[in-house]
Amino acid sequence: MKIAVNTRFLLKNKLEGIGKFTNEIFQRLVESHPEHEFIFFFDRPYDPSFVFGKNVTPVVLFPPARHPILFVWWFEWAVARALRKYQPDIFVSTDGYLTLDTKVKTLLVIHDIAFVHFPEYVSKAGKIHYNYYTPKYVKKANHILTVSSYSKQDIIKQYNAPADKISVIYNGCDTKFKPISANEKKAIQSEYSQNCPYFLYLGSIHPRKNVARLIRAFSAFKIKTNNNFKLLIAGRMAWQVEDVKAALDASDHQSDIILLDYVTDEVLPKMVASAHALTYVSLFEGFGIPILEAMYCDVPAITSNVTSMPEVAGNASILVDPYDINTITDAMIKMASDDNFRNDLIKKGQIQRELFSWSTSAKQMYQTIEKIISE
Repeated sequence: MKIAVNTRFLLKNKLEGIGKFTNEIFQRLVESHPEHEFIFFFDRPYDPSFVFGKNVTPVVLFPPARHPILFVWWFEWAVARALRKYQPDIFVSTDGYLTLDTKVKTLLVIHDIAFVHFPEYVSKAGKIHYNYYTPKYVKKANHILTVSSYSKQDIIKQYNAPADKISVIYNGCDTKFKPISANEKKAIQSEYSQNCPYFLYLGSIHPRKNVARLIRAFSAFKIKTNNNFKLLIAGRMAWQVEDVKAALDASDHQSDIILLDYVTDEVLPKMVASAHALTYVSLFEGFGIPILEAMYCDVPAITSNVTSMPEVAGNASILVDPYDINTITDAMIKMASDDNFRNDLIKKGQIQRELFSWSTSAKQMYQTIEKIISE
């Protein structure tokens, strides 16, 4: 088989949700199927570490696709032209975008359709692009994969897609995320949290991630408890961050809120494993990988009771209304003050995390590819 893959989110030291999915799935497929040829389509110079084997042909297609106009150019011209040139048996696109100008069979991965529910957080050009192209992508694709049952039902409802055209394959967790020793935790806390226990937010910073309410909840937590906890925010400032900056400016505990920007892949697992709890109270997620990463580190989470997050968290997290600052604050107080409760969540997480595996997901991806090609 010759398998072409959209790998434009494989960015060194900048792997977020889609990039992690692409990296974990296709590293496994390349290594476990040396008999097949993989053609990776990048939109900029790539790091050699993403060429996972001799059976990978990396191809850079111009232009770098980071704007709706460039999306059209890249997918409808550059990708379409490359598919005609390389003639793969299938094209797998892992980021919710597709090319309409191809006769090659296509497998589309849609992680979520948050833009439907939060159009106010999308640029005008982005909304036009999503609203015009996504229904066409859903119709064009031979099959669709998504990362949670919630997202599957959301896609079916929004686009009237046949249920049997969509399959669910969960995200997994990098093996780097695991418990660490007490000495390693002390070293991380010494370097990043002034030798204090901390809550951790992990992810990019934009309105849908609800970081402003998290900051306000943490400030209320500090006022009510007067303890030495810190809040670490590990993620790049993405867009529309005015509310976050306003929440920081209004807080009487700015010195206890530590902005770390993007944390390297080497440090991040230890930072998660050293946290007292993950605080991930997003307004909307197609999956929520940080919840799973925390579970694999034996760290409990405070997360939202909406969209896919209860599906991932199971009974191993405190679920809160992400719009209610008081409930987030109360969850922090509970997590900081009740060690028995926290330890019970950790034990439940050790069971819940077994439902999610990159190896299983990679096998499901391969089975789906085989099925599409054989049909």
